[in-house]
Amino acid sequence: MAALYGHQTGNSSMAEEGESHRIRWQRSSTNTSTSRKSPRNRKERRNRQRGRSSQDCRLEKKEMKVRDLGLGYDSDEIVLFKYCVGTCMSARKNYDLALKVLTDNGSVSSRKVSTHPCCRPTRFETVSFMDAQTSWQTIKWLSAANCSCVG
Repeated sequence: MAALYGHQTGNSSMAEEGESHRIRWQRSSTNTSTSRKSPRNRKERRNRQRGRSSQDCRLEKKEMKVRDLGLGYDSDEIVLFKYCVGTCMSARKNYDLALKVLTDNGSVSSRKVSTHPCCRPTRFETVSFMDAQTSWQTIKWLSAANCSCVG
């Protein structure tokens, strides 16, 4: 009886102890969930994702002289050449994994087989420039507009 009426005698009851544990648990779980959503943690998570994405397929840009593109155009004009870089290891599917095992054990000739997806343009931009004879030239499908893991 004294345990049930402990608040009257100065002793805490089992029910009161259970309630205090429940309140502490709620408080700690609330603090944990809010700390996960804090701006600092969001920023850290975003930075981790950026670090990972630097390995993945992405679009990069470089200013180039048209002449340096190696397509036979005589022009000193500078164009923005966009290209795809990165790996696609995270995009591998069961097909890629099985094909790698089969090429490694010699069941399939690895002569011309790619066992993983590659980072390639999925859309292109047309590039226009003026050549050395002051004529406008247009090259289709030269510069990447979007990159993705293909294969």
